[in-house]
Amino acid sequence: MIIGQIKDGIVLDHITAGRGMYIYDILGLGKLDCTVAMIKNAESTKLGKKDIIKVGQVIDLDFDVLGYIDPGITVNIIRDGKRQKRQTLKLPERVVGIIKCKNPRCITSVEQELTQEFKLVNPEKKLYRCIYCESAAPKIES
Repeated sequence: MIIGQIKDGIVLDHITAGRGMYIYDILGLGKLDCTVAMIKNAESTKLGKKDIIKVGQVIDLDFDVLGYIDPGITVNIIRDGKRQKRQTLKLPERVVGIIKCKNPRCITSVEQELTQEFKLVNPEKKLYRCIYCESAAPKIES
């Protein structure tokens, strides 16, 4: 299979196999008016299998969201057919406005204008806790 080269755009590489469509939906890539290619279960020497997303224009991405969903994603910015920038994502120390606290007694459940914020407390287990009530963040599902 041959997928064309991008002149200007973004390539999300090293996505955990099976998680590409979830990222596609979270980022709202279906609403873009440009070419978007989704490659599922591509062979990878590093991961065994991986997903890849190619977007035919440079868009603003929330790296914290991507790092939270799937740390280890590589973001490549392409300009004039050449890679201009490459960044490997990792788990963010803080996640703001992405996760909702599941504790009904948390102040963020009562005070709607408060921004939901979680901090990374255990990187090995990818465990985040609410900064207000210390409840664990829900696990990401693909």
